[in-house]
Amino acid sequence: MPLFLRNSNKLVRISEKPFRIEKESQTLLESNLPQVLGLTFVRSEFSVKNRRIDSLAFDEQKKSFVILEFKRDKSSSVVDQGAAYLGLILNNRADFILEINEILGRKYKRDNIDWSQTRVILVAAKFSDIQKEAVDSDILGVGIELLEVHQYENKLYSFDFIRKTKNLGNKKIKKHSKFNKIVKELKEYTEEQHLEKASDKMFSLYEELKSTILNIDSSIEVVPLKKYISFKSGSSLCAVVVYKQHLTLALNAKWGSLDDSKKLFRNVSDIGHWGGGEYMLKITDSKNLEYIASVIKQMI
Repeated sequence: MPLFLRNSNKLVRISEKPFRIEKESQTLLESNLPQVLGLTFVRSEFSVKNRRIDSLAFDEQKKSFVILEFKRDKSSSVVDQGAAYLGLILNNRADFILEINEILGRKYKRDNIDWSQTRVILVAAKFSDIQKEAVDSDILGVGIELLEVHQYENKLYSFDFIRKTKNLGNKKIKKHSKFNKIVKELKEYTEEQHLEKASDKMFSLYEELKSTILNIDSSIEVVPLKKYISFKSGSSLCAVVVYKQHLTLALNAKWGSLDDSKKLFRNVSDIGHWGGGEYMLKITDSKNLEYIASVIKQMI
Protein backbone atom coordinates (compact mmCIF):
# COMPACT_ATOMS: atom_id res chain seq x y z
CA MET A 1 0.00 0.00 0.00
CA PRO A 2 1.44 3.44 -0.95
CA LEU A 3 2.34 6.07 1.65
CA PHE A 4 1.00 9.63 1.61
CA LEU A 5 2.19 12.84 3.25
CA ARG A 6 -0.46 15.30 4.38
CA ASN A 7 0.16 18.84 3.11
CA SER A 8 -2.59 21.13 4.45
CA ASN A 9 -5.71 19.33 3.28
CA LYS A 10 -4.11 17.40 0.44
CA LEU A 11 -2.32 14.07 0.40
CA VAL A 12 0.90 13.83 -1.58
CA ARG A 13 2.04 10.36 -2.51
CA ILE A 14 5.54 9.43 -1.29
CA SER A 15 7.50 7.50 -3.88
CA GLU A 16 9.38 4.38 -2.98
CA LYS A 17 13.16 4.68 -3.29
CA PRO A 18 14.65 1.18 -3.66
CA PHE A 19 17.91 0.39 -1.89
CA ARG A 20 20.82 0.65 -4.31
CA ILE A 21 22.46 -2.45 -2.89
CA GLU A 22 21.25 -5.15 -0.49
CA LYS A 23 23.96 -4.22 2.04
CA GLU A 24 22.16 -0.90 2.71
CA SER A 25 19.05 -2.59 4.05
CA GLN A 26 21.18 -5.04 6.05
CA THR A 27 23.18 -2.24 7.73
CA LEU A 28 20.00 -0.27 8.47
CA LEU A 29 18.24 -3.22 10.09
CA GLU A 30 21.29 -4.40 12.05
CA SER A 31 21.66 -0.91 13.54
CA ASN A 32 18.01 -0.82 14.63
CA LEU A 33 17.13 -4.40 15.57
CA PRO A 34 15.82 -3.59 19.10
CA GLN A 35 13.44 -0.90 17.79
CA VAL A 36 12.23 -2.74 14.69
CA LEU A 37 12.17 -6.41 15.71
CA GLY A 38 12.86 -6.40 19.44
CA LEU A 39 16.05 -8.42 18.91
CA THR A 40 19.62 -8.07 20.13
CA PHE A 41 22.26 -7.82 17.41
CA VAL A 42 25.12 -10.30 17.81
CA ARG A 43 27.26 -9.96 14.69
CA SER A 44 27.32 -9.55 10.93
CA GLU A 45 28.77 -11.98 8.39
CA PHE A 46 29.13 -14.94 10.75
CA SER A 47 30.55 -18.11 9.18
CA VAL A 48 29.82 -21.64 10.39
CA LYS A 49 30.96 -24.78 8.58
CA ASN A 50 31.83 -22.80 5.44
CA ARG A 51 28.39 -21.20 5.34
CA ARG A 52 28.05 -17.46 5.83
CA ILE A 53 25.17 -15.89 7.75
CA ASP A 54 24.26 -12.31 6.87
CA SER A 55 23.16 -11.28 10.38
CA LEU A 56 22.99 -13.17 13.67
CA ALA A 57 20.61 -11.92 16.36
CA PHE A 58 19.24 -13.12 19.68
CA ASP A 59 15.71 -13.01 21.06
CA GLU A 60 16.09 -12.11 24.76
CA GLN A 61 12.50 -13.05 25.57
CA LYS A 62 12.52 -16.45 23.93
CA LYS A 63 16.20 -17.06 24.71
CA SER A 64 16.71 -18.22 21.15
CA PHE A 65 18.88 -17.43 18.13
CA VAL A 66 17.56 -15.68 15.03
CA ILE A 67 19.25 -15.61 11.62
CA LEU A 68 18.46 -12.75 9.25
CA GLU A 69 19.24 -13.54 5.64
CA PHE A 70 18.90 -10.79 3.03
CA LYS A 71 17.65 -12.30 -0.19
CA ARG A 72 19.15 -11.35 -3.51
CA ASP A 73 17.80 -14.15 -5.68
CA LYS A 74 14.14 -13.34 -6.25
CA SER A 75 13.38 -16.83 -7.60
CA SER A 76 15.08 -19.06 -5.05
CA SER A 77 13.16 -21.38 -2.73
CA VAL A 78 12.52 -19.70 0.61
CA VAL A 79 11.53 -23.04 2.16
CA ASP A 80 14.78 -24.83 1.35
CA GLN A 81 16.90 -21.81 2.22
CA GLY A 82 15.15 -21.19 5.53
CA ALA A 83 15.23 -24.86 6.54
CA ALA A 84 18.94 -25.07 5.69
CA TYR A 85 19.74 -22.17 8.04
CA LEU A 86 17.59 -23.66 10.80
CA GLY A 87 19.60 -26.84 10.45
CA LEU A 88 22.83 -24.85 10.58
CA ILE A 89 21.94 -23.54 14.04
CA LEU A 90 20.51 -26.76 15.46
CA ASN A 91 23.41 -28.87 14.19
CA ASN A 92 26.14 -26.48 15.38
CA ARG A 93 24.84 -25.22 18.72
CA ALA A 94 28.22 -24.90 20.40
CA ASP A 95 29.44 -22.46 17.72
CA PHE A 96 26.49 -20.12 18.29
CA ILE A 97 26.79 -20.25 22.08
CA LEU A 98 30.50 -19.48 21.86
CA GLU A 99 29.82 -16.53 19.56
CA ILE A 100 27.21 -14.83 21.75
CA ASN A 101 29.26 -15.45 24.89
CA GLU A 102 32.40 -13.91 23.37
CA ILE A 103 30.73 -10.92 21.68
CA LEU A 104 28.09 -9.99 24.26
CA GLY A 105 29.87 -11.24 27.36
CA ARG A 106 27.21 -13.80 28.21
CA LYS A 107 27.74 -17.05 30.09
CA TYR A 108 25.16 -19.18 28.33
CA LYS A 109 25.31 -22.96 28.29
CA ARG A 110 23.42 -25.22 25.94
CA ASP A 111 20.51 -25.67 28.38
CA ASN A 112 20.06 -21.89 28.73
CA ILE A 113 18.91 -21.62 25.11
CA ASP A 114 15.40 -22.54 23.94
CA TRP A 115 16.34 -24.24 20.69
CA SER A 116 12.69 -25.00 19.91
CA GLN A 117 12.16 -21.26 19.25
CA THR A 118 14.96 -20.92 16.68
CA ARG A 119 13.92 -18.72 13.76
CA VAL A 120 15.12 -17.62 10.34
CA ILE A 121 13.90 -14.28 8.98
CA LEU A 122 14.33 -13.90 5.24
CA VAL A 123 14.45 -10.22 4.28
CA ALA A 124 13.74 -8.74 0.86
CA ALA A 125 12.21 -5.72 -0.82
CA LYS A 126 9.56 -8.00 -2.31
CA PHE A 127 8.63 -11.68 -2.18
CA SER A 128 6.82 -13.29 -5.08
CA ASP A 129 3.40 -14.87 -4.66
CA ILE A 130 4.98 -18.23 -5.45
CA GLN A 131 7.48 -17.82 -2.60
CA LYS A 132 4.76 -16.85 -0.11
CA GLU A 133 2.53 -19.74 -1.13
CA ALA A 134 5.42 -22.19 -0.92
CA VAL A 135 6.11 -21.27 2.71
CA ASP A 136 2.47 -21.33 3.72
CA SER A 137 1.79 -24.70 2.09
CA ASP A 138 4.86 -26.54 3.35
CA ILE A 139 5.14 -27.99 6.83
CA LEU A 140 8.81 -26.94 6.75
CA GLY A 141 7.64 -23.34 6.86
CA VAL A 142 7.64 -23.52 10.65
CA GLY A 143 10.44 -21.36 12.01
CA ILE A 144 10.67 -19.31 8.80
CA GLU A 145 9.45 -15.71 8.58
CA LEU A 146 9.33 -13.33 5.61
CA LEU A 147 10.01 -9.61 6.11
CA GLU A 148 9.70 -6.96 3.43
CA VAL A 149 11.75 -3.76 3.85
CA HIS A 150 10.84 -0.61 1.90
CA GLN A 151 12.64 2.71 1.64
CA TYR A 152 10.80 5.89 0.64
CA GLU A 153 11.56 9.53 0.02
CA ASN A 154 12.07 11.82 3.03
CA LYS A 155 14.01 9.06 4.84
CA LEU A 156 10.91 7.01 5.58
CA TYR A 157 11.02 3.22 5.96
CA SER A 158 8.55 0.41 6.50
CA PHE A 159 9.13 -3.11 7.80
CA ASP A 160 6.28 -5.50 7.06
CA PHE A 161 6.04 -9.11 8.15
CA ILE A 162 4.12 -10.76 5.37
CA ARG A 163 4.51 -14.15 6.90
CA LYS A 164 5.26 -15.09 10.53
CA THR A 165 6.06 -18.46 12.04
CA LYS A 166 3.07 -20.75 11.89
CA ASN A 167 1.79 -23.31 14.33
CA LEU A 168 2.28 -26.95 13.40
CA GLY A 169 -1.03 -27.83 14.99
CA ASN A 170 -2.00 -31.41 14.16
CA LYS A 171 -0.21 -31.51 10.81
CA LYS A 172 2.00 -34.50 10.20
CA ILE A 173 5.56 -34.08 9.04
CA LYS A 174 6.17 -35.32 5.52
CA LYS A 175 7.78 -38.73 5.38
CA HIS A 176 11.28 -39.04 4.01
CA SER A 177 11.93 -35.32 4.30
CA LYS A 178 15.60 -34.51 4.89
CA PHE A 179 14.47 -31.85 7.36
CA ASN A 180 12.29 -34.10 9.54
CA LYS A 181 14.61 -33.90 12.53
CA ILE A 182 14.77 -30.10 12.36
CA VAL A 183 11.01 -29.62 12.19
CA LYS A 184 10.42 -31.97 15.13
CA GLU A 185 12.64 -29.78 17.33
CA LEU A 186 10.75 -26.57 16.61
CA LYS A 187 7.68 -25.61 18.62
CA GLU A 188 5.05 -22.92 18.52
CA TYR A 189 3.26 -21.91 21.71
CA THR A 190 -0.35 -20.73 21.78
CA GLU A 191 -2.62 -18.77 24.09
CA GLU A 192 -4.79 -21.86 24.38
CA GLN A 193 -1.93 -23.81 25.95
CA HIS A 194 -1.50 -21.13 28.64
CA LEU A 195 -5.24 -20.88 29.29
CA GLU A 196 -5.71 -24.63 29.83
CA LYS A 197 -4.84 -24.19 33.52
CA ALA A 198 -7.13 -21.19 34.07
CA SER A 199 -10.51 -21.33 35.80
CA ASP A 200 -13.49 -20.02 33.84
CA LYS A 201 -13.22 -16.75 35.74
CA MET A 202 -9.52 -16.33 34.89
CA PHE A 203 -10.16 -17.29 31.28
CA SER A 204 -12.67 -14.43 30.99
CA LEU A 205 -10.42 -12.05 32.92
CA TYR A 206 -7.50 -12.77 30.59
CA GLU A 207 -9.69 -12.02 27.56
CA GLU A 208 -10.71 -8.70 29.13
CA LEU A 209 -7.12 -7.82 29.95
CA LYS A 210 -5.97 -8.79 26.48
CA SER A 211 -8.65 -6.63 24.84
CA THR A 212 -7.76 -3.69 27.08
CA ILE A 213 -4.06 -3.91 26.24
CA LEU A 214 -4.63 -4.30 22.49
CA ASN A 215 -6.87 -1.23 22.49
CA ILE A 216 -3.99 0.92 23.75
CA ASP A 217 -2.30 0.97 20.34
CA SER A 218 -2.82 -0.80 17.02
CA SER A 219 0.88 -1.79 16.90
CA ILE A 220 0.60 -4.12 19.90
CA GLU A 221 0.67 -7.84 19.15
CA VAL A 222 0.23 -10.98 21.23
CA VAL A 223 3.21 -13.37 21.30
CA PRO A 224 2.71 -16.59 23.32
CA LEU A 225 6.01 -17.88 24.69
CA LYS A 226 6.95 -20.98 26.65
CA LYS A 227 6.32 -19.63 30.17
CA TYR A 228 4.13 -16.56 29.58
CA ILE A 229 2.21 -14.50 27.03
CA SER A 230 4.05 -11.43 25.81
CA PHE A 231 2.52 -8.22 24.48
CA LYS A 232 4.89 -6.42 22.13
CA SER A 233 5.05 -3.16 20.24
CA GLY A 234 8.41 -3.55 18.54
CA SER A 235 10.01 -4.53 21.84
CA SER A 236 8.27 -6.21 24.77
CA LEU A 237 5.80 -4.10 26.77
CA CYS A 238 4.49 -6.59 29.29
CA ALA A 239 4.06 -10.25 30.10
CA VAL A 240 1.07 -12.14 31.47
CA VAL A 241 1.36 -15.43 33.36
CA VAL A 242 -1.90 -17.35 33.66
CA TYR A 243 -2.67 -19.27 36.86
CA LYS A 244 -5.80 -21.10 37.89
CA GLN A 245 -7.08 -18.39 40.23
CA HIS A 246 -5.15 -15.24 39.20
CA LEU A 247 -3.02 -13.55 36.54
CA THR A 248 0.32 -11.86 37.04
CA LEU A 249 1.30 -8.90 34.90
CA ALA A 250 4.93 -7.83 34.57
CA LEU A 251 5.81 -4.52 32.88
CA ASN A 252 9.11 -4.35 31.04
CA ALA A 253 10.26 -1.08 32.63
CA LYS A 254 12.76 0.07 35.26
CA TRP A 255 11.29 0.76 38.70
CA GLY A 256 10.47 4.44 39.09
CA SER A 257 10.18 5.16 35.37
CA LEU A 258 6.36 4.92 35.32
CA ASP A 259 3.68 6.93 37.09
CA ASP A 260 1.71 4.47 39.23
CA SER A 261 -0.40 6.91 41.26
CA LYS A 262 -2.54 4.14 42.78
CA LYS A 263 0.60 2.23 43.78
CA LEU A 264 -0.82 -1.06 42.57
CA PHE A 265 2.46 -2.44 41.24
CA ARG A 266 5.30 -3.78 43.37
CA ASN A 267 9.01 -3.59 42.81
CA VAL A 268 10.39 -6.98 41.71
CA SER A 269 13.83 -5.80 40.64
CA ASP A 270 15.43 -8.26 43.09
CA ILE A 271 12.96 -11.09 42.57
CA GLY A 272 13.14 -13.71 39.84
CA HIS A 273 10.04 -13.70 37.63
CA TRP A 274 8.86 -14.37 34.10
CA GLY A 275 8.79 -11.56 31.56
CA GLY A 276 11.51 -9.18 32.72
CA GLY A 277 11.05 -5.62 33.94
CA GLU A 278 10.66 -4.40 37.50
CA TYR A 279 6.90 -3.80 37.82
CA MET A 280 4.55 -6.63 38.78
CA LEU A 281 0.87 -6.88 39.65
CA LYS A 282 -1.34 -9.77 40.71
CA ILE A 283 -4.75 -9.48 39.05
CA THR A 284 -7.87 -11.25 40.32
CA ASP A 285 -10.65 -9.05 38.91
CA SER A 286 -11.31 -6.44 36.23
CA LYS A 287 -11.89 -3.32 38.32
CA ASN A 288 -8.50 -1.71 37.57
CA LEU A 289 -8.02 -2.71 33.92
CA GLU A 290 -8.40 0.79 32.50
CA TYR A 291 -5.95 2.16 35.04
CA ILE A 292 -3.49 -0.65 34.20
CA ALA A 293 -3.80 0.31 30.53
CA SER A 294 -2.94 3.92 31.37
CA VAL A 295 0.29 2.77 33.03
CA ILE A 296 1.24 0.50 30.10
CA LYS A 297 0.52 3.35 27.66
CA GLN A 298 3.39 5.33 29.19
CA MET A 299 5.79 2.76 27.71
CA ILE A 300 4.80 3.38 24.11
